[in-house]
Amino acid sequence: MAEKRDYYEVLGVSKSATEAEIKSAFRKKAKEFHPDLNKDDPKATDKFKEAQEAYSVLSDEQKRKMYDQYGHAGVSQGAAGGPGGFDGFGGFGGGVDVDLSDIFDSIFGGSSGFGGFGGFSGNRSSGQRATRGSDILMRMDLTFDEAIYGCEKKFKIDVVEDCSECHGHGGFEREDCSTCHGRGTVTTQQRTILGAFQSTTTCPDCGGTGHTYKRKCSECNGKGKVKKNKTITINIPEGINTGDRQRVTGKGNPGSNGGENGDLYIEFLVDEHDFFIRDNDDIYLEVPITLTEAILGCKKDIPTLYGNVKLNIPAGTNSGDKQRIKGKGVDNKYRRHKGDMYVVFKVYTPKKLSREQKKLIDELADTNLETDEIKKFNKFTKEND
Repeated sequence: MAEKRDYYEVLGVSKSATEAEIKSAFRKKAKEFHPDLNKDDPKATDKFKEAQEAYSVLSDEQKRKMYDQYGHAGVSQGAAGGPGGFDGFGGFGGGVDVDLSDIFDSIFGGSSGFGGFGGFSGNRSSGQRATRGSDILMRMDLTFDEAIYGCEKKFKIDVVEDCSECHGHGGFEREDCSTCHGRGTVTTQQRTILGAFQSTTTCPDCGGTGHTYKRKCSECNGKGKVKKNKTITINIPEGINTGDRQRVTGKGNPGSNGGENGDLYIEFLVDEHDFFIRDNDDIYLEVPITLTEAILGCKKDIPTLYGNVKLNIPAGTNSGDKQRIKGKGVDNKYRRHKGDMYVVFKVYTPKKLSREQKKLIDELADTNLETDEIKKFNKFTKEND
């Protein structure tokens, strides 16, 4: 099995990188290795998953601390490859569980009885505690326009809810567990040459609740929970960008012993536009102009996210020159910020000329069109001869 790469190396950031730098780096990697954009690259999917895995750890303050201290071993249960990892992280409608439980619970077997030693044990079984369900992370693709202007999205997802037949209990006619007599734990004692060792573990028959039911619910088969496929509707605000997340409360994995469900987190991946280039909330647009427009200057209609605007292009414009149109960038409701738009000019020289055009150009060539930069370069050429 190949050794995992350092997460900081995967995203191309330093160990002192800020949260914003980590998020920005992930956005770039997500765009670079998105499987839908690299269908001819068999390694793109693995690289995309690798970047997601690194981001899931480094974007979480607690996971990042554990990773910085213990490396991959510190997050091996909550990152990738194990339960709740990023294997199988799919496209729209797909999802993976992200285990957000305490890492020590994962190391010591969750709510198993890491209990008494030498006769000491906890007063209450961990199996009796109400435990919140883990969160789920799924990815959703958005078009450029959907992200810029906001939209409503509907998608289907399997959710786990309390059984309506038994109201989440799993059975009827409750009674104390005959194995643990209502305590929720069972205690065993072992004698060795070092003395007596006592251990307390969760009762295997009642799962730590301390009770069972005379009649098991047939609807949920005694589990108290049923899985249903539901249509979820979310409103996506204007200005969402790749890497942004939206939470849907209570649509994650089910809790145990009466604990609430986890949450569903939707992470967005935004498609690129044919002409507009987005840099956070700023928009860049390359505008082609003719040679005469560049020399003489002109007025030109420029497309923006919010319709055309008339722009004065000054005489003597060169390729690479740019103008800012204030407030015509992304109106980001998600971060309450409005960007600007930058128009970058590209001068195109015609490859074919009519006789009349060539004659005019020849006449123009007979005039002195040398700029200071051209004169300086010509002088350097002569000195170098």
